[in-house]
Parts: sequence; C-alpha cells; structure tokens
Amino acid sequence: MLNMEFDATVMVNLQLEPWLSSPMPGVERKPLARESAERGHATSIVRYLPGSVFRAHPHPLGEEILVLEGVFSDESGDFPAGSYFRNPPGSSHAPYSKDGCVLFVKLHQFQPSDQEHVVTKVESDQLVPGVPVVLHQFGDEQVCLVCVTPSTKDLLCDWFQGSLEMLIIRGDIEYAGVSLPALSWLRTPMLNWSDCKVEAEVILWLKIGHF
Repeated sequence: MLNMEFDATVMVNLQLEPWLSSPMPGVERKPLARESAERGHATSIVRYLPGSVFRAHPHPLGEEILVLEGVFSDESGDFPAGSYFRNPPGSSHAPYSKDGCVLFVKLHQFQPSDQEHVVTKVESDQLVPGVPVVLHQFGDEQVCLVCVTPSTKDLLCDWFQGSLEMLIIRGDIEYAGVSLPALSWLRTPMLNWSDCKVEAEVILWLKIGHF
C-alpha cells in the first residue's frame, strides 16, 4: 500500500519522483496513492510515450482523468491538454497516445451510484482568479479548477473546507513550510489556508468531499 492513511497529510513533489514502468510498454507512472500493485484505489501521474497503447480494460469503480500534456485518445475520441473526463463504474476503454501525453489519473474511487460520464475542457483564459470552475459534483463530492493569486487566496477559505486533495498544475505554493512547485500533490484531512502561501498566480485542481 502507498499513502492510504487518509487521516494523515501527504505532500509529494512529483519532480523529484522517478518514472516507474507499468505492465504495458511505453506507459510509465509516478504513484501517489495505491491500494495494491495493479488493482483497487490508485492515484498516479501517468505518461504515455509516443505511439504507446494500453490494452482494453474495465473500470469497475470508475476512472477520473485530467490531461496535463499532449493528447490522450481512446475509441471515443481525442482529449488534448486541459481535458477532464470521468468514465463511470462498469465502463471500459482501450487508450493510446499517438504523440505522447501526461495524465493525472484516479482509479476505483467513484461512489457506486455516480454513473455520470463527464467530458469537459477548460481553457486557462476561462479561469477568473478566486472563482472555481466546477468540473463535477455528486453529493458532497466536488471537483474544481481554480486560479489563485495572492489577493484572492482568502476567497477560497469559505469554499473549500475540511478534507481536500490538490494537484498544482501551474505555479508554486508553500504549505506548512514545504515548497510545492507545479505537479506537486497534496492530500489532507483538514486544510489550514493560513498555512498556504501564494506569491504569484497558480492554477490548482481541487477535490473535496470524497474521503
């Protein structure tokens, strides 16, 4: 198991983590949280090298993906950087990438009754500082993209409370004295916004209400 203690704060600077091989040639990953080796709950950064293919496979408890770089594809179409999609429980696909891509992937973490198939794309110029763009909401669970600046950070205090998961997509923040550059990951049972320092514009993927 890796980082499955949800009552503990976890921070990972992915720039310092090595790429690890997956069962499929040309597909590599940086695990963030994992229940077991190749099944169950998993959160990872995944890299498809150009021309790589992953065999067709099901997702009994769903799959959530944010495309960070390049173009990710499957039989339903092409998904460029900025695309966010959710394949619900019971779905399956055969993904590949013609020119390569980098993804943020969460597996087997859906609520069983959350059956919505989501495909959306948010351009950076659509993000207004301090105003979250909701990508998905189901019950207490909410997934957002948000642009944060030093002057708008405090606006998030009322919006995002309690347990929170964060991926820093662009820019740098500091949390509890720890520097977190782009492609860092934070998961905490209780975020203290007063411990979060933002000195320039950052773009964050945020998820609340799911653990």
